[in-house]
Amino acid sequence: MKLAGFLFVFSICLLLPVRADLTIVQKVEGAGQGGEMTIKIKSDRARIDASPKMTTIIDGKTGEITNLMNDQKKVLRISPEKMKAAAEMIGKFNGKKETVEKAKLTPTGKKETIGGYETEQYVYETPAFKATYWIASKYPDGVAILKQLQSLNSEVWNPKRMGVPDYRDFPGLPLKTVVSVSGSEVTTTLTSVKQDPLNDAEFAIPADFQEVKMPDMNALLQNEKKPAAEASPKP
Repeated sequence: MKLAGFLFVFSICLLLPVRADLTIVQKVEGAGQGGEMTIKIKSDRARIDASPKMTTIIDGKTGEITNLMNDQKKVLRISPEKMKAAAEMIGKFNGKKETVEKAKLTPTGKKETIGGYETEQYVYETPAFKATYWIASKYPDGVAILKQLQSLNSEVWNPKRMGVPDYRDFPGLPLKTVVSVSGSEVTTTLTSVKQDPLNDAEFAIPADFQEVKMPDMNALLQNEKKPAAEASPKP
């Protein structure tokens, strides 16, 4: 599975839903990616701007995910059922269920100052990926922010079943994260956190966007299983 796709689902599992307004800005580096990622959360809705071309809006109440392709003015909806199919696909790449469910967030004993705050390093590893976190236990309003991030809707997305941790396992706010998948690494570093009120319009679909259909998850999964020669079109 491509690293970008894995990180997309990984981020969703860690962020939704919450019960207050929150804006998080992160610096993203590595694996051909760069720039800023902005996450805005209002009640049980979230908006993720990973690039100017793509915006993802998530409804934590219904489980629906909406992708806005800003440059094409198109919208792609992913139903809760199709999201569960994607979760199953992620689970197959993550290895054996028993190994995934036994994975734990483990302290390494290393400490580092990031952005003026003391952090402690933790690791989380499954057969599919390794994540390293630098967690600040004394970040201003960190307890309140973390509590928002802990309110995961487990009926729609079960992080443990997908092999990723959720914020209920975190002893503080992660300021830096390094995710390694198949030899590639992506580093995200927290640059700002705001708890200012957000406008409902930021979570709405623009009126001039055209809806496109979601590809069939089962077909995608079966295509992943085919050998490269079989999956490639014949001349």
